[in-house]
Amino acid sequence: MFERFTTTVRNVVIGAQHEARLSGAVEIGSTDLLVALIRSQDETAARLLDGHQLTVEELTEEFDRVKRRGGLTDEEAAALSAVGVDIENVIRSVEATFGKDALAPAGRPKRHVPFSTEAKRTLEQCLKEALSRKHKYIGSEHLLLALLSRQSLAGKTLEAKGVTYQAISDQIAKAS
Repeated sequence: MFERFTTTVRNVVIGAQHEARLSGAVEIGSTDLLVALIRSQDETAARLLDGHQLTVEELTEEFDRVKRRGGLTDEEAAALSAVGVDIENVIRSVEATFGKDALAPAGRPKRHVPFSTEAKRTLEQCLKEALSRKHKYIGSEHLLLALLSRQSLAGKTLEAKGVTYQAISDQIAKAS
């Protein structure tokens, strides 16, 4: 599969490992893949995401906010709120007792940071996206579709910013 990766996607995978190390993560996740993709300034990804105003700073801020909540997404926080749980009060209480970012996953940077199961499945989905379009390569467009097709934090964040699987798929079909 990796032999089908374009140079850009190979660099994104390497960049994702760098992102994970910088954040102190124990695994490379979908969020690291997305941040590395945006950082790559790839023309195809930029064209597909044009108008969505996605910045690395905005994305990392959102991902850090979710990590601070112990991984709870906005949807999950809203569901808890609906049953009377004020997640911000819970976080403040936990952090007052145990320290800042007490709910965030603890990590220690390792020399080798492995891919999370989620990231592995995202990369596998890249191949499926390429094959379904009869492409012989795996490019940034396939990575973007793979991120959107999974119910990961990266995919949900893209959707919250108005980037949908169908819209990206339609743009790719038009360009072909």
